[in-house]
Amino acid sequence: MPGRPPARRRGPTTPLRHDGRDYLTTAQVCRMLGVKPQTVYAYVSRGHLTSGRIEGVRGSVFLVDDVDALTRRSVSRPPAGMVERIRTHITLIDDDHLYYRGQDATFLAAESDFEKVSELLWGLRPGRESQLLPQSSFRQINGLRRAQDRRIDVIRIVVDVLGSRDRFRHQNAPADVVARTRDIYANALSALPLLHGRAVRGNSFAAHLWPRLTELPANPRRVRVLNAALVLLADHDLSAGTVAARVAASARGSIYSVISAGLGALDGTLHGGAAAQAYRLLTAALRDPVEALASYTAAGLPVPGCGHVVYQHRDPRAETLFAMLAATSGGDPAVAVALDDLRQQLARTGAGFMNSDMALAALAVRFHMGPDACETIFALARITGWVAHALEEYQEPRLRFRPEGVYVGVRP
Repeated sequence: MPGRPPARRRGPTTPLRHDGRDYLTTAQVCRMLGVKPQTVYAYVSRGHLTSGRIEGVRGSVFLVDDVDALTRRSVSRPPAGMVERIRTHITLIDDDHLYYRGQDATFLAAESDFEKVSELLWGLRPGRESQLLPQSSFRQINGLRRAQDRRIDVIRIVVDVLGSRDRFRHQNAPADVVARTRDIYANALSALPLLHGRAVRGNSFAAHLWPRLTELPANPRRVRVLNAALVLLADHDLSAGTVAARVAASARGSIYSVISAGLGALDGTLHGGAAAQAYRLLTAALRDPVEALASYTAAGLPVPGCGHVVYQHRDPRAETLFAMLAATSGGDPAVAVALDDLRQQLARTGAGFMNSDMALAALAVRFHMGPDACETIFALARITGWVAHALEEYQEPRLRFRPEGVYVGVRP
């Protein structure tokens, strides 16, 4: 097939001897490999072959050793350009349901702490207590951030600082990876400022995160909703950030590099930033839901926080969070009214069902968490999933993701 290294030679050919080495012309390579000249040029552009020139010989020549290596390569590994089908034991999305290792994620959100669900996804428990950076490092982190920086930027800095200080960061044994992940979580929490400065009640991750998102006081039901959001967003199969994380793991990047790759993809407006757009829509709907929705539908734009490429009729994560929010007191009561109004308008316009981005926005708007809280919660939750996928990917053949481009530029 054109574009793939061939599996065998097609017939004998006599090489050219020059400077003590054997060469083949383009025509000879074509006969030897059974391909067209365009395919030989493609091998050159992709780095499979190196072309040269010999005085008195028309056209390019190629080392016989390189052609032989290309042939051997095709029988020892899958052809370059193949995009892997990723087999995973982590997450199943089936018939508008979400499962983590065979367990319903909506049930886990209601019954389990985020930490326990993380252990489920990782397949093991941390073997030691988390280690915090020295105060000098936190001063360094605070010196790098500006008042207007998003909290997700603080998380990114923490990951980079931890990675730069870890001399053994490329030790990717599962226990080491999980221990480093716990350190990332502990230090990210410590680096995020407390908004009301009061002591935190409860030992869960969600309880410690709450006062870093809002000045409103925590209570068990509010923390329970935040915990559910973390659980439900912990993984979602092969989303953009997870694919980026697995590619980094395939190259045997450290867990810090894996998380940084995921954060880079999540920073996009169509991934982690999607909930921030839903936040803006919901905030506008507090004033006028009809006008807020019309600003998108009239322009033919997708409505933020609505529909999904994976789910057909409902987003189970959103349904769970909306139900838990309805059973939780406090915050801005106008948010529930605005959501009901938006649902009615969505039904009229056919824009689809509300997804987890809108549910996350509802949590943030109702409890005065600020527009960047959505992606902060999303990022902290999804780190768990990226680590789970990295642990899987570290067991796979390295560098298995090597798609090849289809060159459409000017031919040499």
